[in-house]
Amino acid sequence: MVVDDNVSNLKLAGDLLEMEGFDVYRCTDAENAIESLRRLTPDLILMDLALPGIDGLQLTRQLKADERSKHIKIVALTASAMKGDRERILEAGCDGYITKPIDTRKFKDQVTEYL
Repeated sequence: MVVDDNVSNLKLAGDLLEMEGFDVYRCTDAENAIESLRRLTPDLILMDLALPGIDGLQLTRQLKADERSKHIKIVALTASAMKGDRERILEAGCDGYITKPIDTRKFKDQVTEYL
């Protein structure tokens, strides 16, 4: 599952993964992701941190606190890779992060590392 409010980023990440044979569910905000997770159990969620409303870190904390979703790996997709961000991302429950802009040549391998 890819959660990103930027339609271009959502399309790029989803299309790259689908070209590699992954089934991809796309969500544009936290509410849409929560609704989709009532029906789906993805192996991995690629989570934009700067979502409108409930941000990506809040959603990660919520999912990791829920018995039904705490086992799902969550990887932050972020343009913020400043000092202290890594710790903040991991403390929220993310299993790691991938920086934006996505490196299209490395993206599949980066995602596969978490599966």
